[in-house]
Amino acid sequence: MPRLVGHIRLPSRADGEYDHADVHIQSGKIYIANTAEGSVEVVDGESMVYATTVGGCREASGVLCAQDEGTVFVAARGAGKILAIDVAHDKAIKEIPAGSTPNGLAWDSRRKHLLVADVKDNHTRLIDPASGTVLSSAVLKGRPRWCLYDKELNVFLVNVRDPAGVSIISPETMKEERFVRVSAAGPHGLGTVDGSGRVYVACDDRNMVVLDLNQEREVARITLSGPPDVVWMNLQKGRLYCATGEPGVIDVIDTSKLVHVGKIPTEEGAHTLTFDEKRQRLYSLLPKSNNVGVYSED
Repeated sequence: MPRLVGHIRLPSRADGEYDHADVHIQSGKIYIANTAEGSVEVVDGESMVYATTVGGCREASGVLCAQDEGTVFVAARGAGKILAIDVAHDKAIKEIPAGSTPNGLAWDSRRKHLLVADVKDNHTRLIDPASGTVLSSAVLKGRPRWCLYDKELNVFLVNVRDPAGVSIISPETMKEERFVRVSAAGPHGLGTVDGSGRVYVACDDRNMVVLDLNQEREVARITLSGPPDVVWMNLQKGRLYCATGEPGVIDVIDTSKLVHVGKIPTEEGAHTLTFDEKRQRLYSLLPKSNNVGVYSED
């Protein structure tokens, strides 16, 4: 079970509000969407210290690191654009128009394309970051939450709140190939293991629903501590971490047995986290104290 090893202080603010975050695995740097400040906080995970702030990202929300490219994409939900940040220098290198209210992000590592899920017009847009253009778009059945790209299955997976389900989209045609229903209300966080066909859907009604895409059926439902948000997989340990802002814990699920195995206290309102698979470090974003809680998997 992850144990607390310390805290990283973020720039002091009266009311912190953080959304998604991601880790650049090679450097260990963490990129955090600071929604309240319209910026991206950069933390040095190796030294466990705050590094710098990248501004100009109004209502920062979704964050995704394209590992091989050394680029971090951040959704500026309040500006209708995607900010591209160069990991080497922690500078914004490009702004890409991306609809009205971009939020969820998924990276197609084969084609070097970015899927952007818009929470206002219920569209997904496929973007070529190299040219900064929207290649195509598609309308979803409802409001999207988070999304992923499964490299082995070669599909995008997009959570839809209502009707509750997971949309499976072709990265080549941007057409919905299938829509797998979810029996719990409000799909939100989303996790998967590439090629397994198993998808973990964290739902607003305090349940983690596990789907088998190959059979298009639900294989498990696991009760959570509260309404969940962000989830991350630990492939080495066979665990899934799920952040719950109320009551402020991280639920830990054994992905082989499909059971809840523990919970880690964080802080009220701490609904988001990220994970460094290489260093086996879990980072919880703490909005009341403006800290990053650092947990180590021994």
